[in-house]
Amino acid sequence: MAQITEDTRTLLRTCPLCEAVCGLEITLDAQDRVTSVRGDREDPFSKGFICPKGASFGHLDQDPDRLTEPMIRDRATDTWRTASWDEAFDLIAQRFPAIVAEHGSQSAALYLGNPNAHTVAGTLYMPVLIRALGTKNLYSASTADQMPKQVASGLMFGDPLTVPVPDLDRTDYLLMLGANPLESNGSLCTAPDFPGRLKALRKRGGKFVVVDPRLTRTAKLADEHLFIRPGSDAYLLFGIVHTLFAENLTDIKVEVAGLDEVRTAAAEFTPEVVARRTGVPAETVLRLARELSAAPTAAVYARIGTCTAEFGTVTQWLVEVINALTGNLDAPGGAMFAHAAAGGINRTKPFRTGRWASRVRGLPEAMGELPVATLADEITTPGAGQVRALVTVAGNPVLSAPSGPRLDAAFAQLEFMVSVDRYLNETTRHADVILPPPRPVQSPHYDFALLQFAVRNYARYSPPLVPLGERPSEAAVVARLGAALTGQPHSGSGGQDPLTAVDELIITGTLHKAGIAERRPELIGVSSTEQRIDMLLRLGPYGEWNGGTLNLQVLLDNPHGVDFGPLQPRLPGVLRTASKKVELAPQPLLDDVARMRARLADAAPEVVLIGRRQLRSNNSWMHNIPTLVSGSNTCTLHINPADVARLGLGDAAVVKSAAGTLTVPLEPTEAIMPGVVSLPHGWGHTDSAQTVARAHAGVNANVLTDDSVVDVPSGNAVFNGVPVTLTPA
Repeated sequence: MAQITEDTRTLLRTCPLCEAVCGLEITLDAQDRVTSVRGDREDPFSKGFICPKGASFGHLDQDPDRLTEPMIRDRATDTWRTASWDEAFDLIAQRFPAIVAEHGSQSAALYLGNPNAHTVAGTLYMPVLIRALGTKNLYSASTADQMPKQVASGLMFGDPLTVPVPDLDRTDYLLMLGANPLESNGSLCTAPDFPGRLKALRKRGGKFVVVDPRLTRTAKLADEHLFIRPGSDAYLLFGIVHTLFAENLTDIKVEVAGLDEVRTAAAEFTPEVVARRTGVPAETVLRLARELSAAPTAAVYARIGTCTAEFGTVTQWLVEVINALTGNLDAPGGAMFAHAAAGGINRTKPFRTGRWASRVRGLPEAMGELPVATLADEITTPGAGQVRALVTVAGNPVLSAPSGPRLDAAFAQLEFMVSVDRYLNETTRHADVILPPPRPVQSPHYDFALLQFAVRNYARYSPPLVPLGERPSEAAVVARLGAALTGQPHSGSGGQDPLTAVDELIITGTLHKAGIAERRPELIGVSSTEQRIDMLLRLGPYGEWNGGTLNLQVLLDNPHGVDFGPLQPRLPGVLRTASKKVELAPQPLLDDVARMRARLADAAPEVVLIGRRQLRSNNSWMHNIPTLVSGSNTCTLHINPADVARLGLGDAAVVKSAAGTLTVPLEPTEAIMPGVVSLPHGWGHTDSAQTVARAHAGVNANVLTDDSVVDVPSGNAVFNGVPVTLTPA
């Protein structure tokens, strides 16, 4: 519980820095400065676990380079000055609507970075900006990360947020591909203390197998590690599917459609055929299939290394096909669906992609957004609908998106740009106005998005630890920005402020739709944002308006969090497919199998590039914290010593791809397979105003990635398996 003395107070909140949602105990001094951070041992989900990112929470909160006031750029001199909130919003209201009025709504674009998934404002209020802009030019970090998983889930289950997660605490066999949770803490699988859960799996007699081009920290913990050629995971999984059919090892326990189509699609991908493509021996492919089938419970889990590859969506599809064929989909110890206390399924029609396409390259929409790989095209290509004005929120696509230098140049030619961001960085330096959010300790926290992918049903709410003072909340910044973008009153003076107006409209509409408008007075909260959270909890599966007892007061009374128990079977209730069955053979994915077949005979490149996750790094903005850029968290090229000798390299190499060239220091290691090199994500801080990041600049790996290459069904960028050549520096 909270402890308060005359000089300090220790309070509780959830860590917002990655997907693990760990509970923290934070001690603040009399000046509201964070003096210590520990794991919350009484949190029923994280049980005191903390990683270096969480331990550095106070350094991030008090970073001296963090912006505290709005910034306005003078384009003539390319210099910055501080401004009042009213002046900043007045300038936006003057410039942005004028551009849209002259060139049409499609001349505006919005980019959302992945920190939005970790904030209340990012979840509840981004629709305000989307509606205000009225554009189809919506982009996010999703198409540089997990869109293949969500497209595959949408096509199979009818909703892209219905994503199965491995039931880590009960499984007997875990096959993991392209994931490194000992570094990332898990991704699209919310599991605090992922390392401890994997150790517990082995301790209870289970088996853990990792497939990865690198012997990662996670792979070192596993019972078995298998090297695989980058980008070939779909071939390996098809080899497993082929074996399950060929040896009659299937045991399907849920209603499915398309079984014969999957059998036909897998016929050509024998273990011998896929071995030539993957480098995984045929006998190993056979054994994996047999082990998955024979295990009492089993789960296949694949993440970003497989999503950010040429056949990312097919890979994610085959993961769930195997889980279904082995009888482990929606079964304890297999791949299951979380039941989040707030949020969840709202879709009434089956999911589909391609409701519209990008103007220049005709890339299909998915989940209401276009691939970030084509954002530069939309800015630089003249014609009706050319993007001329941009809003970015908590994103740095110059470093995180493919062909980063091309995006950098594109942003420079925008007529107007607004960024909601805590830093002046490689992307926001192009903005005309930067609107900084408050300190993390000044913001409320509830994990709407991440708890939909949790390995245990759980909820926790963290109210702000420190008062806002005179500055607006992040939610108020976004609501005011939405008003300013449309030229509407945005100050709140003389009338209702935009935030309260938005919240009241949503609360009233939601309760009216639910047929309980008269219950509006029951909602509690010190702000309209808290009242919305209270409403969602009451309407959720454990809520008091849905037969349960949960509301915001329950979470306030239980600041360590509330455990709702292990995952439970949820099929067919969560399905939104037209057939009301699990669609094992969606046509868009069968269509992409033809592309896979065509690539079977291709010769493998001599050397390919992959990304790398680091324990102390999640986003580029974490590189400005001294404790997070120390130790092994460096920007070097991992390369097998045999390749160093074969190519005659020294301490550094010139790395060249179809997109660009970098000179990079080498870090030879036997932990990476020959023919593969690896650069970490999010570096290249040469144009940053962040002093620590600039001193540890590194290089931008996305100089080498190519925005013309995407995973076809999802439009996701391809960062893994990029052909490169290396020469001595």
